[in-house]
Amino acid sequence: MIRQLLLTLLLMLAIAVPAAHAGPGAHGPNGEHLDAPADAGAAAHAQPTIEAHTEAFELVGTLATDELSVMVDRYVTNEPVLDGTLEVEFNGIKAQGKLHADAGDYAFTDEKLLRALRRPGPHALVFTLVTGNDSDLIEGTLNVAADEHDHGIAWWQARWPWLVLLAGVVAAGAWGVKRRVGKRKGGTA
Repeated sequence: MIRQLLLTLLLMLAIAVPAAHAGPGAHGPNGEHLDAPADAGAAAHAQPTIEAHTEAFELVGTLATDELSVMVDRYVTNEPVLDGTLEVEFNGIKAQGKLHADAGDYAFTDEKLLRALRRPGPHALVFTLVTGNDSDLIEGTLNVAADEHDHGIAWWQARWPWLVLLAGVVAAGAWGVKRRVGKRKGGTA
């Protein structure tokens, strides 16, 4: 009886210890890195953004997978600018934004621009806004973080001792159960 209790406790310990230890690169239920500080985890999954302003206008943009979405407001009143044209220039690539009046943003979907902006690093963007009698050049920097995800063989290499221990405990438990069942039936196992 005591042997069975010790074997059960050893099995539970072998299963609980690897689960309790969040090794480098471990992921939680929502894909977040468990070894990252709380603030860094949220920032790591955030989309790249740009914020810039001049004396007359301000803009906030977000780089998504299919577009660069930019919202433009008047700096003093925060009134959205929905009656203008917005153009962006980056490394010789120029693109015209399409106004989504319902969302209040300008969408840049030029594939060449998006491909260039997805590369990791800081990207200096120059926006040209023309609205009514006003026009302005707005400069800002879009910072794109590198994806440092590693789900390759390194995961297995870091955990093989725990997996071997778990396999050994399971094998010992199976052997113990088989032996006990054999003794109950009157035979030897």
